Amino acid sequence: MKKWISLLLAGMLGLMTGCGSQEGPAADLTPVTLNEVAHSIFYAPQYVAIENGYFAEEGLDLTLVTGFGADKVATALVSGDADIGFMGSESSIYIYHQNPEDYIVNFAQLTQRAGNFLVAREPMDDFQWEDLKGTYVLGGRKGGMPQMVFEFILKKNNIDPAADLTIDQSIDFGSTAAAFTGNDADYTVEFEPSATALEDEGVGHVVASLGEASGYVPYTAYSVKQSYLAEHPEVVQAFTNALQKGMDYVQSHTPEEIAKVIQPQFEETDLETITAIVTRYYEQDTWKENLVFEKESFDLLQNILQEAGELPEWTPYEDLINTEFAEKAAK
Repeated sequence: MKKWISLLLAGMLGLMTGCGSQEGPAADLTPVTLNEVAHSIFYAPQYVAIENGYFAEEGLDLTLVTGFGADKVATALVSGDADIGFMGSESSIYIYHQNPEDYIVNFAQLTQRAGNFLVAREPMDDFQWEDLKGTYVLGGRKGGMPQMVFEFILKKNNIDPAADLTIDQSIDFGSTAAAFTGNDADYTVEFEPSATALEDEGVGHVVASLGEASGYVPYTAYSVKQSYLAEHPEVVQAFTNALQKGMDYVQSHTPEEIAKVIQPQFEETDLETITAIVTRYYEQDTWKENLVFEKESFDLLQNILQEAGELPEWTPYEDLINTEFAEKAAK
């Protein structure tokens, strides 16, 4: 974690790939750059807000960039290359405890469950977590939410992440699915659409949902630097309003309807597959009805970090969470 933070605070910006922007005339709209941790159907309400024009309705010209990892998103946010970051809020805790002059604040929570799945080589209809003992698993980056939630689940099932199995954390975020097809790992932990893609290729089979196994967890949230919040509160409110509209749509429509709306965001994936993935997330109650990041959720996050040995010290909820914008948007 120290190495990651030192790189972050030095302002080293990782490679990023643009995923598109809000269409339409931008002359009378306020430009906003959003850097997301991954481009995944897991974040369906955000893409509904983009495709249904909710950001433009709120006066924003949104440019969406994918950072491929929370460390990359946080770096872009701290360096000023992004206005708003979307990632696991553990990053805000890491930055806060390094005492930067302008730490980041979380203002909206999108997902309330983990969005990744455990993929095995063969179908396992009766999979139990203890089946992982003695196996080789492709995991996530040390100190990142995917890996910490995975370890949280293992410990809940009386499995020692360090002693009872081998977890490979050396592979870059987003590259584990490709690595799984060409190495001898027994399992890999994947977001969608990678998990379903492995199934479609016949090289992997989803055997467990980390979202279901971990329970409600504040997995991903939106954040800004304190200075940006102070200078552009109207932009943060407009952004949150648009997101809430996307959340309202998701809560009131079927997976089939949601899939049709967000399909342009995933042109490489057919509608049937998108629908199946949306249904998988929909049925496990992935998305909050509102965007309010509650204290109980933040305390749970810190407990997960503490168990993973990644919490420098307990962090005041009031310092890193602002609920004003989400509460107003939900009214």
